[in-house]
Amino acid sequence: MSAAASGGPRVVLVGPPGAGKSTVGRLLAERLGCAFRDTDADIEQRAGKPIPDIFIEDGEPHFRELEAAAVAAALAGHEGVLALGGGAVMTDATRALLAGRPVVYLEVALHDAVKRVGLDAPRPLLAVNPRQQWRELMERRRPLYLDVAAATVATEGRTPEQVVDAVLESLELKDA
Repeated sequence: MSAAASGGPRVVLVGPPGAGKSTVGRLLAERLGCAFRDTDADIEQRAGKPIPDIFIEDGEPHFRELEAAAVAAALAGHEGVLALGGGAVMTDATRALLAGRPVVYLEVALHDAVKRVGLDAPRPLLAVNPRQQWRELMERRRPLYLDVAAATVATEGRTPEQVVDAVLESLELKDA
């Protein structure tokens, strides 16, 4: 199913924290001449508070419910470039909604993720022993990222612009 046929996003970016989904997504949207949307921003706007506060005050299950609803709404109503939160693929219903869509998994090495997000960034699931937590998250999530992805783009050693080029090439999209 193409994005045009479904009325959904032209590109959906998935990957762990530090993969560059927001940075690459904004550049990609600019190149394609369309809007960029980030479901984490949607969640924060709807909840009226930052994601770390949602985790602390309401718990991860509540956050995942908000996330699943935000992803479903964005997939149904956004036709540009969409970046999903790192854990969005953990939900069965979300993975089902991503089937057949132009999903790109941005693959990142731990050392690059650490440089990009820092180990002191407010990431609820990386609060204690961030390097080990990141490795464990990736053990659980990598197979799910690969399962939903139409293409995988490695970010290691590439600038955001080079990653955008690789995403466009992987999906056989042309610049606007």
